[in-house]
Amino acid sequence: MQKARIKLASTDIDKINEICANIKEIADKTGVKLRGPIPLPTKTLKVTTRKSPDGEGKASWERYEMRIHKRLIDIGVDERALRLVMRVPIPEGLNIEIEMVE
Repeated sequence: MQKARIKLASTDIDKINEICANIKEIADKTGVKLRGPIPLPTKTLKVTTRKSPDGEGKASWERYEMRIHKRLIDIGVDERALRLVMRVPIPEGLNIEIEMVE
């Protein structure tokens, strides 16, 4: 059976959850089989910098962190369902990838 694999990635988890809910709604409406959203491990990017611009003064540090959340959704191939998924408005800062899988 063929299916479409949808990969979602974003720094904002609310955006991902919103799109997942939209895709789930489309799958329920069209009656296609849906697996997911499967949460993938969150990637954490950390940057530590010195607060003081020169070497003088107290050795204090600032820590910045960015989290990248990922979700995976498998949806049965149905032309109507995929067309509706393609029409879902993608918010800024959300990366979406759709590929066909056997």
